Amino acid sequence: MLASFAVGQSSRDSVFQSFMQFLSLAPGKIGSYQRNAFAHWVIKHWHWNSYIGFGALFSHTDTAIGEGVYIGPQCNIGKCSIGKDTLLGSGVHILSGKNQHDFARSDVPIRDQGGVFEKISIGHNCWIGNGAIVMASVGKGSIVAAGSVVVNDVPSGVIVGGNPAKVIKTIKEAPHATHNE
Repeated sequence: MLASFAVGQSSRDSVFQSFMQFLSLAPGKIGSYQRNAFAHWVIKHWHWNSYIGFGALFSHTDTAIGEGVYIGPQCNIGKCSIGKDTLLGSGVHILSGKNQHDFARSDVPIRDQGGVFEKISIGHNCWIGNGAIVMASVGKGSIVAAGSVVVNDVPSGVIVGGNPAKVIKTIKEAPHATHNE
């Protein structure tokens, strides 16, 4: 029973990937509207007030996009949840965790060893800089510097950078700021 569910979900993801690849080629606001409409129709938790840039690809239907999310051009989005008011720069890759491929056995090709897709969580009001690679969750109100590689969970309210990404600074919240989840 579990195997048939996995195959069914995999088939659904394959169809979803194909349509999103096709729709990723439509330029401008009209293209973004088309991508949003399709994703909103297929994905349970997808907010209409989001922007999906040209060339952005999605690989899993188990994805959630919050209100006011901006996904820049050429992003590659795996199995994840992105909180409201979060910005993803161009070329950001959110992978479905860091265990997608097993590689323990040298006698079996890596592609045949399986792996596990994990749902990554990006908190609300985050900024992920251009070209960052995210393989772990990012806490609310955090910033990931451009080109960084996130392999461990990032706490809320910090700036991280580097490969692997490390905390550079804690962000002090302004006394008048209000963030609703």
